[in-house]
Amino acid sequence: MRLSKAWIVAARDFKIFRRVKNVWYSIIVFPVIISVLFPAILEYTAVRGSHGLAAPGVLPNLLNSFSFFLVIGAAYVPLGIASYSIVGEKVEKSLEPLLATPLTDGELLLGKAISAVIPTLVAMYAAAAVFMVGIDTVTFPTLGYYYFPNLTIATLLIVLMPVAVVMSVLFSVIVSSRVNDVRSANSFGIFMLFPLLGIYLASEVGIITLDVNGLLLISGILLAVDVVLFFVSTATFRREEILTKWK
Repeated sequence: MRLSKAWIVAARDFKIFRRVKNVWYSIIVFPVIISVLFPAILEYTAVRGSHGLAAPGVLPNLLNSFSFFLVIGAAYVPLGIASYSIVGEKVEKSLEPLLATPLTDGELLLGKAISAVIPTLVAMYAAAAVFMVGIDTVTFPTLGYYYFPNLTIATLLIVLMPVAVVMSVLFSVIVSSRVNDVRSANSFGIFMLFPLLGIYLASEVGIITLDVNGLLLISGILLAVDVVLFFVSTATFRREEILTKWK
């Protein structure tokens, strides 16, 4: 597999995405919501007094839980991008010339994955920066120190988030190569969020903790899932079927 060839596919997709409004909406809207919503929630609870959700003894665990929504958001954002990269191009009749090239299936799918992963990470890292500044501004009067950045959020952003994004993209690519319209691809892609939501709920009931060790364990499991999904995607991708049977 040649990374240079995969990058050519990714660069081509970047040019296409620039003129697709729905892709831009998926990249921008959800990160903005996350970065603004959770600081606003804390600001609202802080106004109600120090014995509520904003109590000093409760805040660290609450902030770790809020931070995990950055990972859930990062898994959600690329669904529309990855779905469009195959199904959308098929609908617009721009996929067939690419499938007719001598690129291997692995190079083609890797390029498609790169084109969805990079914009997502850029958007979510920007959202995370705004999120941390907002949270620190709201919680400093209660905690007496700036909670972010710390090792926990660094592990979440540098290790777990990329792994979760890749998992979401690979699953979405697999789905979008088997369905015939973008809406169906997006609908099935949502199922990839369920494991992450399950992790969040497990942390809320005390089954797991979202500290550094817990995040590294989750990252290792998701990384193994990523490897499996990549091999599944290359094994199930049928370019001849896409070229000849899709209507």
